[in-house]
Amino acid sequence: MIRTRIALALLIALAAVSAHASEHDVSKVNGSITVAEGEQYGSLDTVNGGIEIGANARVASAETVNGGIEVGARAQTGSLETVNGGIHIDEHVTTSGGLSTVNGGIFVGRGGTINGTVETVNGAIGLVDTDVSGSIETVNGDVTVGIGSHVRGGLHYSKPGRSFILIGKKRIPRVIIGPNAQVDGPLRFEREVVLYVHSTARTGAISGATAIRFDTPQPPEQ
Repeated sequence: MIRTRIALALLIALAAVSAHASEHDVSKVNGSITVAEGEQYGSLDTVNGGIEIGANARVASAETVNGGIEVGARAQTGSLETVNGGIHIDEHVTTSGGLSTVNGGIFVGRGGTINGTVETVNGAIGLVDTDVSGSIETVNGDVTVGIGSHVRGGLHYSKPGRSFILIGKKRIPRVIIGPNAQVDGPLRFEREVVLYVHSTARTGAISGATAIRFDTPQPPEQ
């Protein structure tokens, strides 16, 4: 009986060590980080380098300053953050946190579940049949809430700050709420945008912009 208990205790301890080893953190200053398909890690962070998370992998979070983040199909992650780089997420990915970038775009493929806010400053946001528990926040990027997507918060465009320097022709962001898409919260625009809302889409109250209705699969070209 005692030997059985000792053996059981050893098995539990080994399992705990093994689980800890498979969930270890990775931190770098220079260099990219790659998580192979199906692997499991804790927090990933680097300063100068991209982060690639393979299909069916699991990571606690991923953060970089100068680099993009790519996530393979059916992966599970925590929050994903970068400053100078984009975030590209394949199909059927679930995150337990939000997505954030300053200078780069964000794309979430079909069947994505984002438990948090999707935020950029100078980058486009594109969702395809994606469920977002939070809101969408941006300043200068285009936004497409694509076919079948559901944003449970609102959509907010902040007014560009005084430090924002415009070079060349003024560009007006383009916002598309696509077929059968839904934005539960208010759509607030503190700057000029061109807003297209499909006839089958549903949105909260719109302020600061006038919705242009369309019935075709794609909105008209500007």
